[in-house]
Parts: sequence; structure tokens; C-alpha cells
Amino acid sequence: MTNLDTHPELEVLDHGQPCTAIEILEPRLVPLGGVREMTVYRTLPQRQRSLVGAWCFLDHYGPDDVSVTGGMEMPRHPHTGLATVSWLFSGRVEHLDSGGNAASVVPGELNLMIAGRGITHQEISDPETRTLHGVQLWYALPDETRFSDNAFAHYAPEPVTLPGVRARVFLGTLLGSTSPVDTRTPDLLGAELVLAPGASARLTVRPDFEHAVLAENTEVTVNSSITAQRSLAYIPPGSDTLVITAADTEARVILLGGVPLGERIVMWWNFVGRDHDEIAEYRRRYQAELGLAAPDPSDADKPALFGEFPPNQLPPLPAPLLPNARLVPRE
Repeated sequence: MTNLDTHPELEVLDHGQPCTAIEILEPRLVPLGGVREMTVYRTLPQRQRSLVGAWCFLDHYGPDDVSVTGGMEMPRHPHTGLATVSWLFSGRVEHLDSGGNAASVVPGELNLMIAGRGITHQEISDPETRTLHGVQLWYALPDETRFSDNAFAHYAPEPVTLPGVRARVFLGTLLGSTSPVDTRTPDLLGAELVLAPGASARLTVRPDFEHAVLAENTEVTVNSSITAQRSLAYIPPGSDTLVITAADTEARVILLGGVPLGERIVMWWNFVGRDHDEIAEYRRRYQAELGLAAPDPSDADKPALFGEFPPNQLPPLPAPLLPNARLVPRE
């Protein structure tokens, strides 16, 4: 829990009591790449909510029979101004990026890729994978680190076990477990919790955080609100207590949290910026650097944003066309 002496502006609205002002965000179905396309359930961003702390994107997929869906096949594509978190429940995905990192994504282990000013990567499910199931998360980098160098981190958190609850904290601090991973984004939380049938996890959380709980495999109750499978329960700042309760089956949830970012962002395709012109420039540079469009002579004196890539990979994804209307920053 935060020391309130260091945050005199913060008022704990419900000390020791769970907040009841819960907002439920329902998922929308989004098809992703490949001939057969893998369907994901997207709960962030939404029209009514773009961010939870710095978290700006949440895709939930599976369990998918790879023989039917074709699995994950995301060829080389760019990112700027954000970090990606890959977290699996089953299966295996191979990651390759222009920062020189090749790694396997496996269940219960964090792969974090910080794009900084720019990176490209691909994610392809392993041929031996039969069932693919997991989440893909992004968080926006704050202004002071969004132009930093790209980076990659792997972390296998040890589970924390309480009566009826098992947790893996992959970012931030919860239940006495702290991830050592540098996020370049202050005050961030990411964890997986598995609850036995009928069990409750009563968590002491930072009251300056906003939180979100993804009901991953079944319905759960978040404080007093029933949250359907694949929906996201949003909890505003102001309470130091969060209660998650399983029904009559084992329940897995993803818990995210963070202090409100306090910055307006533009997120379009795989880029995060601050205004339309930044996004348009990222798109133009990506197309030119990967040979998908003619380069501008003025780029000759600029360091590349998106880096080199190993040979003999799938062709990169071209960027879609920008919308006719200017992109508007959102909080």
C-alpha cells in the first residue's frame, strides 16, 4: 500500500473496503492475420476507456485448436512508444525482433519488448503447438522514455500461494512478490491469479492506482460486480482493497494496474504517439525503411527507426492507409 505521507493529495475513499464503482468493459471480436485468421477478444482500448494506468491494449485469445485456426502468424511489423507483454496459458510462440532478440514465449513466463523510438518484430506459434491460449498486452511509455532505445526482457515469476489462491506477479508488486523487470514506466502492475472454486482473493492495493481485472476462463465477482468470462472490470483509484471471488469452478484472472498516465495519446495500428503528425511520420518511415514505399531523400541523414531483421523470414506487413480524418489524442 502507498505511504499516504508521500501522496498528500490522495484521498482513500474506502479504506479497507472494496470500491463498488465498477465499470464492465465487454470484449469485441477482432480477426488477426493469416489465411484462416485467429480471432481475439479485445477489451482495451474501448470508445469509453482508452487506458488503465499506462495499459492501452488487451487482446485475449484461445484456447484455440491450432489445426483449425492455423495458430498465430504475425509477420514482421513495427511498434513505437509502447511496450508489449506476451503471456501464455498454453502453447508456445517464437519471438524475433530487430533489436537482435530471439526468444520463446511459454506459459507462465513474461516476455517484455520495449519498443522505445522504434522496433519491428514477428510472433509465430511453434509448429508443435496444438492449443494456443494467452493474452497480448501493451502499455504506453510516458513522454520521458518513449524515445529511448528498444529493449527486451524475460522473467519467470515464482508463484505466490495463499489459501485458495495462486498468483504470478510479472510486473510490479503484489502479495509481497516484486518483479525485477524495468518497465521504463513508473508504477505499473501485471499479475495472473488462479482461484480455487469458491475462493476469494482479498488484495491490498495501491489507492493511487486504477485497476482492471480480466475474467479469463469463467465468470468472477470483482468486489460486488459479476464479471462475465472475457470481460474486463475497471476499478477507479481511491480504494486500497480489491476482492476477486470465484464461483463454483476454478477461475483465472489477469490483474492490471497503474497510476493514471496523465498524458493524451494517439494509438493507431501498432504505433503510439501524441498527435496525428507523429503517427503519419512513423508510418511513412516504416514503409520507406522496409522498402514498402519510396524513401524520402531527407531520411538519408536520419538514424533508422525500425532496424535490421534476420534474412529468410516472412514478408513484412505493410502499414494500412491512414484514415481521412485526423487522429485525435485520447486519455
